[in-house]
Amino acid sequence: MDLDVARIEKAMQVIDPVFLNTPQYIDEQLCRALGGRTVTVKLETANPVRSFKGRGADLMLSTLAPGTPVVCASSGNFGQAVAYAGRARGMTVEVFVPETVNPAKRERMETFGARVVMAGTDGTSARKAAAAHAERHPDRVYLQDGLQAAIAEGAGTIGVELTRGAPGGAGGPGFDAVVLPVGDGALINGVARWMKEHAPGTRIVGVNAEGAPSMLESLRVGRAVTIEHARTFADGIAVRTPLEASVRRARALVDEIVLVTDEAIAAAMELAARTLGIVLEPAGAAGLAAIAEGAVPGDRPATVLTGANPRPEQAGELAARLARPVPDM
Repeated sequence: MDLDVARIEKAMQVIDPVFLNTPQYIDEQLCRALGGRTVTVKLETANPVRSFKGRGADLMLSTLAPGTPVVCASSGNFGQAVAYAGRARGMTVEVFVPETVNPAKRERMETFGARVVMAGTDGTSARKAAAAHAERHPDRVYLQDGLQAAIAEGAGTIGVELTRGAPGGAGGPGFDAVVLPVGDGALINGVARWMKEHAPGTRIVGVNAEGAPSMLESLRVGRAVTIEHARTFADGIAVRTPLEASVRRARALVDEIVLVTDEAIAAAMELAARTLGIVLEPAGAAGLAAIAEGAVPGDRPATVLTGANPRPEQAGELAARLARPVPDM
């Protein structure tokens, strides 16, 4: 196992504080809507990049010399995080994105100073283009979300905060399960590495979109496999081929992967808006969707709301759902 618990703990002193100690609480209205379970939510949306990605990006860049130019591929949130952290460290950042990138995410990457390059129609094409560009320019460091250990270890600081704020505090009952969206795997592997050491009784449950079950299928066969198409509106977890390193870590750390439909995700986005007052992007609501659908047993689950950068049309569809009569919660 290349993820180190001591490094995760030390990362709490390294990562920009703007990404740390995000809100974590139990909302009574949400719990009532979820059948009375004690559901803890952690809001990784309350930071300058509106997602959890800033933790891993900032920790990774802290390992490089100041001013080092970096290259990455992204569907949007990782690119924002690298751009934001890179600007603070005086680094030139180039982000390769698919042509279908959320325009709001592209604009934010450029606002943070990144050079954004359109490359192909999906994440695989963008990653290949980014890797080829870095190979042609050996002065640049290629970052691949989910590959470098520091990226997952940075995300693992969420696990540190989850355990500190678990029900009952130190010695309390803790969580039955921690439920996390799975895209590249950095989040679930980093959090799971910490939880397995400090809360071994907590199940680690990953969530794939039903139309993009690449990690589920990879864990079934024990190696990274490619699905033909990623058919989901949750672009943050629309991964066709997970990294072999992520699969290897997940085999050791993750207890289960469950699937949720796009409709369940949309319903969870609506639920979060009505009860928590938070506008999530689809991938950010996947963990909540799994809990709401009954895919995760236990009375004390926790989930991380991982991103709040919806596409304009997704925000519009959510607004239309919210305009309907309020359901009895």
